[in-house]
Amino acid sequence: MIIFQDLLTGDELFSDAHAYEEIEDGFFIKAEGKWVEVGGEDVDAMIGANPSAEGGDGDEGVDSTKRKVVDLIDGFQLNEMPGMGKKDFMAWVKPWLNKVVENLPEDKQEEFKTKA
Repeated sequence: MIIFQDLLTGDELFSDAHAYEEIEDGFFIKAEGKWVEVGGEDVDAMIGANPSAEGGDGDEGVDSTKRKVVDLIDGFQLNEMPGMGKKDFMAWVKPWLNKVVENLPEDKQEEFKTKA
């Protein structure tokens, strides 16, 4: 299994268990996530308890906490970036790009600058 990591922080971004493709001549990677429901597990069914045999009606104390999430985002605990205008985006991305260049091998720096 391949785990893709952030070059600067080492944080895990996604794995090859998700469909992905390289775009823009390999400069970007596009990964696909799927909508899934999480939460609301039936604990009694998982541990083999039988509420009717124990005097319960089967619904007491059950809190439906199901929610829909994108598996890629939820599984790797990714955070959504706030919406930005061009000016705000450029103020954020320029220092980030400089840090990336500093952490690349010298033979890849010029190629990265050209593509960026």
